[in-house]
Amino acid sequence: MAMEAVNLKKKQCKIVVAVDESAESMYALSWCLSNLISQATINTLVLLYVKPPPPVYSSLDVAAYIFSGDMIRALEAYGNDLVNSVMGRAEDICGKFSSNIKVDRIVGSGDARDVICNIVDKIKADTLVMGSHGYGFFK
Repeated sequence: MAMEAVNLKKKQCKIVVAVDESAESMYALSWCLSNLISQATINTLVLLYVKPPPPVYSSLDVAAYIFSGDMIRALEAYGNDLVNSVMGRAEDICGKFSSNIKVDRIVGSGDARDVICNIVDKIKADTLVMGSHGYGFFK
Protein backbone atom coordinates (compact mmCIF):
# COMPACT_ATOMS: atom_id res chain seq x y z
CA MET A 1 0.00 0.00 0.00
CA ALA A 2 1.60 3.25 -1.16
CA MET A 3 1.48 6.35 0.97
CA GLU A 4 0.06 9.39 -0.75
CA ALA A 5 1.94 12.65 -0.36
CA VAL A 6 -0.13 15.12 1.55
CA ASN A 7 0.20 18.78 0.65
CA LEU A 8 0.41 20.58 3.97
CA LYS A 9 -0.17 24.17 3.04
CA LYS A 10 0.41 26.53 5.95
CA LYS A 11 -2.27 29.07 6.73
CA GLN A 12 -1.26 32.70 6.37
CA CYS A 13 -1.88 34.86 9.44
CA LYS A 14 -1.64 38.68 9.42
CA ILE A 15 -1.54 40.37 12.82
CA VAL A 16 -1.51 44.15 13.30
CA VAL A 17 0.00 45.49 16.52
CA ALA A 18 -0.58 49.18 17.17
CA VAL A 19 2.61 50.51 18.76
CA ASP A 20 3.48 53.85 20.30
CA GLU A 21 5.78 55.28 22.96
CA SER A 22 3.94 53.58 25.82
CA ALA A 23 5.01 50.58 27.85
CA GLU A 24 1.49 49.17 27.33
CA SER A 25 1.96 48.90 23.57
CA MET A 26 5.30 47.11 23.97
CA TYR A 27 3.70 44.75 26.49
CA ALA A 28 0.87 44.08 24.01
CA LEU A 29 3.47 43.29 21.34
CA SER A 30 5.31 40.87 23.67
CA TRP A 31 1.99 39.25 24.63
CA CYS A 32 1.10 38.87 20.96
CA LEU A 33 4.42 37.23 20.14
CA SER A 34 4.10 34.85 23.09
CA ASN A 35 0.46 33.91 22.57
CA LEU A 36 -0.63 34.42 18.97
CA ILE A 37 2.32 33.39 16.81
CA SER A 38 2.17 29.77 15.72
CA GLN A 39 4.78 27.64 14.00
CA ALA A 40 1.91 26.08 12.02
CA THR A 41 1.20 29.35 10.20
CA ILE A 42 3.04 31.78 8.00
CA ASN A 43 3.03 34.86 10.20
CA THR A 44 3.10 38.46 9.07
CA LEU A 45 3.31 40.94 11.91
CA VAL A 46 2.44 44.51 10.98
CA LEU A 47 3.76 47.16 13.35
CA LEU A 48 1.46 50.16 13.02
CA TYR A 49 2.40 53.58 14.37
CA VAL A 50 0.00 56.51 14.01
CA LYS A 51 1.37 60.03 14.13
CA PRO A 52 -1.02 62.77 15.24
CA PRO A 53 -2.36 64.93 12.43
CA PRO A 54 -0.42 68.11 11.72
CA PRO A 55 -1.97 71.22 13.24
CA VAL A 56 -4.12 73.30 10.91
CA TYR A 57 -3.93 77.06 11.25
CA SER A 58 -6.27 79.66 9.85
CA SER A 59 -4.91 82.77 8.22
CA LEU A 60 -5.94 84.72 11.32
CA ASP A 61 -4.21 82.40 13.77
CA VAL A 62 -1.29 84.18 15.43
CA ALA A 63 0.33 80.86 16.36
CA ALA A 64 0.82 80.12 12.68
CA TYR A 65 3.21 83.04 12.43
CA ILE A 66 5.24 81.76 15.36
CA PHE A 67 5.99 78.48 13.61
CA SER A 68 8.59 79.31 11.02
CA GLY A 69 9.58 76.86 8.31
CA ASP A 70 12.62 75.84 10.38
CA MET A 71 10.46 75.12 13.41
CA ILE A 72 8.05 73.01 11.37
CA ARG A 73 10.94 71.04 9.85
CA ALA A 74 12.40 70.49 13.32
CA LEU A 75 9.04 69.17 14.57
CA GLU A 76 8.78 66.85 11.56
CA ALA A 77 12.32 65.57 12.18
CA TYR A 78 11.46 64.96 15.83
CA GLY A 79 8.34 63.07 14.74
CA ASN A 80 10.40 60.90 12.37
CA ASP A 81 12.96 60.22 15.10
CA LEU A 82 10.13 59.20 17.42
CA VAL A 83 8.70 56.81 14.80
CA ASN A 84 12.13 55.23 14.25
CA SER A 85 12.70 54.91 18.00
CA VAL A 86 9.35 53.20 18.60
CA MET A 87 9.71 50.91 15.59
CA GLY A 88 13.28 50.05 16.61
CA ARG A 89 12.13 49.06 20.11
CA ALA A 90 9.30 47.00 18.63
CA GLU A 91 11.62 45.23 16.17
CA ASP A 92 14.05 44.46 19.02
CA ILE A 93 11.20 42.75 20.88
CA CYS A 94 10.29 40.79 17.75
CA GLY A 95 13.90 39.66 17.38
CA LYS A 96 13.77 38.01 20.81
CA PHE A 97 10.93 35.74 19.71
CA SER A 98 10.39 33.39 16.78
CA SER A 99 12.25 33.83 13.53
CA ASN A 100 9.14 32.52 11.75
CA ILE A 101 7.75 36.06 11.52
CA LYS A 102 7.78 38.53 8.68
CA VAL A 103 7.67 42.05 10.15
CA ASP A 104 6.25 44.97 8.17
CA ARG A 105 6.08 48.61 9.22
CA ILE A 106 3.20 50.97 8.54
CA VAL A 107 3.19 54.59 9.67
CA GLY A 108 -0.09 56.46 9.40
CA SER A 109 -1.09 60.00 10.26
CA GLY A 110 -4.35 61.26 11.66
CA ASP A 111 -6.81 60.25 14.34
CA ALA A 112 -5.52 56.94 15.69
CA ARG A 113 -8.98 55.34 15.88
CA ASP A 114 -9.71 56.04 12.23
CA VAL A 115 -6.24 55.16 10.93
CA ILE A 116 -6.07 51.87 12.84
CA CYS A 117 -9.53 50.78 11.67
CA ASN A 118 -8.79 51.77 8.05
CA ILE A 119 -5.43 49.97 7.95
CA VAL A 120 -6.82 46.78 9.51
CA ASP A 121 -9.62 46.79 6.94
CA LYS A 122 -7.36 47.69 4.01
CA ILE A 123 -4.76 44.98 4.60
CA LYS A 124 -7.40 42.44 5.70
CA ALA A 125 -5.70 41.66 9.01
CA ASP A 126 -6.76 38.56 10.91
CA THR A 127 -6.09 40.08 14.33
CA LEU A 128 -5.54 43.52 15.88
CA VAL A 129 -3.57 43.82 19.13
CA MET A 130 -3.43 47.07 21.12
CA GLY A 131 -2.29 48.07 24.58
CA SER A 132 -5.02 49.32 26.91
CA HIS A 133 -3.21 52.43 28.24
CA GLY A 134 -5.07 51.70 31.45
CA TYR A 135 -8.43 52.75 30.04
CA GLY A 136 -10.11 49.46 30.86
CA PHE A 137 -12.66 47.46 28.91
CA PHE A 138 -15.33 50.08 28.30
CA LYS A 139 -13.13 52.98 27.23
